[in-house]
Amino acid sequence: MPVNPPSPQIRTVGDVPAAAAASRETRWVWADNVRTAIILLVVNIHCCVTYSYVGSWYVNDGPERSLTAKLPFILWEFHLQAFFMGLLFFLAGIFADGAIRRRGPGLFLRERLLRLGLPSLLYMVFLQPLIVYGLLAHSTLPGDPTRLALYVRYLTTTRVLRGNGPMWFALALLFFSAVLALWRSFSPLKTTHLSPPAPGVGGLLAFAAGLALATTVTRVFFPIETNFYNFQLCFFPQYIAAFVVGLAAAKGGWVRELVASRRARLAGWLGLIGGPLAFLLLIFLGGTTADHGVKLYFGGWNLRALGLAVCEQFAGLGLALGMMAWFQRSFNRENPVARWLSARSFAVYVLHPPILVGLTLCFRPIPIGPCLHVVLLTLTGLGLSFAVADVIKRVPGLRRTL
Repeated sequence: MPVNPPSPQIRTVGDVPAAAAASRETRWVWADNVRTAIILLVVNIHCCVTYSYVGSWYVNDGPERSLTAKLPFILWEFHLQAFFMGLLFFLAGIFADGAIRRRGPGLFLRERLLRLGLPSLLYMVFLQPLIVYGLLAHSTLPGDPTRLALYVRYLTTTRVLRGNGPMWFALALLFFSAVLALWRSFSPLKTTHLSPPAPGVGGLLAFAAGLALATTVTRVFFPIETNFYNFQLCFFPQYIAAFVVGLAAAKGGWVRELVASRRARLAGWLGLIGGPLAFLLLIFLGGTTADHGVKLYFGGWNLRALGLAVCEQFAGLGLALGMMAWFQRSFNRENPVARWLSARSFAVYVLHPPILVGLTLCFRPIPIGPCLHVVLLTLTGLGLSFAVADVIKRVPGLRRTL
């Protein structure tokens, strides 16, 4: 393996801020800010799903509207899904390379269990039943069972394994980290003086094309709207590839070169403008007049599913590159507000589902349209989530976990 400058102090979801002693040359503030922005978008997309019925969430509110009325939500949610979680996995891969070099496989995996596994367990054991059996009062037992009976049934069946909510990301990242630790245990790092350059335009296009093909094949077996223990495997080719490329990028030391390049900025504009145009053209050519027509986009051996995967992966890569380039250029300076938000962003990621569900139930009587409901829920949900996260971060024992 090539010898490169130390990997940047980039935090993945669940990590505390980089040490104050870390130099400004090795700490990438823009990456912290990208992570915070993505978590804000995660909260927003769950607010959109609540009122649009596009996607899966704990609760939907208001009447379901026609496909035409849903189109703005579909465009927004599709393009968020196309890049934002993959970008989190990419940043996590960069961080994982530096962490496993510093700590070794054993300590690295132990730290990942604490940062990712423990919050996921807390979510499955406490927050998921609070939402499902408390706020939403769901019951799967005959008669009028007590809350205790429902909770015991939940803990003693496979429901608890499916109750990971948005923590599927942390669990997937924990699995990727375990595979990495196992690999490094049997394949120690080797050093050379060769350092590969950042991928050029051809390499980026080939990467997006390969992802589109892998996504299409995966969706033959796991179409969109299916899940395995809450893991939507239809999106995992991108997540796996993003994590692996993040490792390679840290090893090769070419992230700064790529995000500062003209091709990253151009890719961002193409994703932002060309992505929606290509998506609308695909819908126009493919049609959505019948339910089976819509479902054909979700998977199977057909041109619509291939077209959707191509739009998704090319737009997603462009948007991810563009977001990194934008933040590296415009949001690469520290300030107290950004530090405060970043330090609490993972806690917001963990805590926002019960807060959004509770606010949704409170906002039901308000007679406004779905778009205004999304704005109201996003703003209040973020405000309350950060306030609760701030309190949680002051509790001994939870401070290091969240």
